[in-house]
Amino acid sequence: MSDTSPGPEEVRHVADLARVGLDDEEVERFTDQFADILDYFETLDEVPEVERETELVNVMREDEARECLSQDEALANAPETEDGYFKGPNVS
Repeated sequence: MSDTSPGPEEVRHVADLARVGLDDEEVERFTDQFADILDYFETLDEVPEVERETELVNVMREDEARECLSQDEALANAPETEDGYFKGPNVS
């Protein structure tokens, strides 16, 4: 582990910021997990950068106007429609 391993107070601080209540057992468990996560980030810092192509070229095809579906065709398989539109579930 790194020399800057987080302690229980840092885990409690992060939990407070996230508005997550942790008991003492959870703080202890997450302290070890938090240290492991920070170690993984340190490992990622050691990965060398990969050289990449500086001039990227768009390989997508050009847009072409094509015949569209009619409104009736587009709505034909919809489970529910209303006034010529797709109808979905109410979201609250």
